[in-house]
Amino acid sequence: MILVGRPEDIPLGEAVRVEAGFGSKVPIAVFNVDGELYAIDDTCTHQDASLADGWLEGCSVECPLHASCFDLRTGMPSGPPARTPVRTHEVVVADGLVYVRVTESVEAASVETAA
Repeated sequence: MILVGRPEDIPLGEAVRVEAGFGSKVPIAVFNVDGELYAIDDTCTHQDASLADGWLEGCSVECPLHASCFDLRTGMPSGPPARTPVRTHEVVVADGLVYVRVTESVEAASVETAA
């Protein structure tokens, strides 16, 4: 698991970006939506842009480049130009610290989300 920090390091309505490590080249963005934490790959699947720099509205984040929106719960895009989902990752809070368990693939993320 990747250490993100303390919960208070992620303000309400904001995101932090962490390097994924463990062989993954894609950084991860962790969002705080009304106290719920969500983690997704921090790269828009349409074009290389940081989703942590995007606009958060509810459980949706809008890419700052071309306005593709992604559901933080599923990683699914809600409309063009993005057509490919981003990976979602499990967020674990233990002993006052936030961790992300990196998902291997988009398919695995979908299975975990459906479970």
